[in-house]
Amino acid sequence: MESNKQGLFLIGALFVLALGIAYAGGQIQTGLTEFKSYDRSVRMKGLATRDVEANIALWPISYKEAGNDLQALQEVMDAKGRILVNFFKKQGITDAEIEKRAVTVQDLLAQAYRQNNIGPNRYIITQSYLVRSENIEAITKAAANVGDLIKQGIVLSQAGSSAPTYLFTKLNDVKPEMIAEATQSAREAAKEFSKQTGQKVGDIKRASQGVFQILPRDATYTVPESQQRNKTVRVVSTIEFYLE
Repeated sequence: MESNKQGLFLIGALFVLALGIAYAGGQIQTGLTEFKSYDRSVRMKGLATRDVEANIALWPISYKEAGNDLQALQEVMDAKGRILVNFFKKQGITDAEIEKRAVTVQDLLAQAYRQNNIGPNRYIITQSYLVRSENIEAITKAAANVGDLIKQGIVLSQAGSSAPTYLFTKLNDVKPEMIAEATQSAREAAKEFSKQTGQKVGDIKRASQGVFQILPRDATYTVPESQQRNKTVRVVSTIEFYLE
């Protein structure tokens, strides 16, 4: 009789243990399923672009004269410098935006490897200026009217002169809105993807911001971005979203 009681007790204990193991297994399985579901995600790229206009222009200009009398040459250079500054002012550029830079003198007789016949002019003097202005319209106007300088006897040197360089330095002003726009673009792409799986797009799991690029508005090999007033700012962000 005592043996039967012990047997029944053992069977009952094993049954309770089996129920506990089955319940624990069910809980583990449920937790694993929820974890996998929670860990499902999709990674998308979002694009944002913004058309902007340069806010600073730089224009290096130089001219040169040749002769044998340094003092007379310097007087000619000074006179042409005044003509150049007056030209800039007529275009709407101020004195504060015009920087007179170093003057260089080349003595052909002082060169170690010179030709025997240096011609009628021993000295070559080059004077450089740098115009830096936020008045983009004035710089563009001056560049278009540079022929007026030629009429007054000033020929710009190719070595020290170039077309104006247009810069956009207000990138931080457009970054926040563009990042938000790129994120929204990625979310819309994720929503289109989720329609195929019957899931919903959840919160952001991780995000990687791309590099902001300043590109020419009009892509061409002949006119680089630096010489175009109108530009396009572009960024591509990679966003990973949870799927619910």
